[in-house]
Amino acid sequence: MPQLPQPLPNSAEAPPWLPILYEDNHVLVVNKPAGLLSQADLSGDLDALTAARQYLKQRYQKPGNVYVGLVHRLDRPVAGVLLLARTSKGASRLSEQFRAQRVQRLYRAVVAGEVADDAGALTNRLEKDRRSRKTAVVHSGGKEARLRYRVLARAAGHSLLEVELLTGLPHQIRAQLAHMGHPILGDAKYGAPGHLAAGPGVIALYAHALSFDHPTQPRRLTVEAPPPPHWPWRD
Repeated sequence: MPQLPQPLPNSAEAPPWLPILYEDNHVLVVNKPAGLLSQADLSGDLDALTAARQYLKQRYQKPGNVYVGLVHRLDRPVAGVLLLARTSKGASRLSEQFRAQRVQRLYRAVVAGEVADDAGALTNRLEKDRRSRKTAVVHSGGKEARLRYRVLARAAGHSLLEVELLTGLPHQIRAQLAHMGHPILGDAKYGAPGHLAAGPGVIALYAHALSFDHPTQPRRLTVEAPPPPHWPWRD
């Protein structure tokens, strides 16, 4: 079994809206809330990368710039496990793991409709439309997108899925599940009817677990995040 790191006992020093799930000299894993950018864009809104730099600078009283490397991204309305690197060596080695598909990425999604098969795989070609800022399934061109899913539960015309992301294209899970006929609840951009009770800007998709090889130590880590506050599925 992969080693499960324990949460930091002093994680309360981080912003309460950006909990630290794991930290050491090379790795920082945060629980990104829905609505927070992974990386800064033209909006000027605060992002997880900047917030992580501010946290590390204050906690360790570091002068000058603080290095934090972004090795993957979560869409703005998606909550959950976000892996950051605290050193350039860590960033390089973690990025290589993503390229080589040695990182296991598990998501949870609540979708419209009761998915017929208990498990399955989706392979599509995706292309990003810059005008609409949506990802579309195309018959030719684009890039190959692959994922696996299994149904954890069905109730009241909805399904709770575990999704393993095998490639990491923008909006991939959202576009592929919508194309299958089961859009993610709250994701009006991809055909879901209406919003979640928490309002627009959040969807029923979060990064539940991430497993990766530590960049400098011979061990594999698995970091998990709990369901976000807006999560619509109740056991």
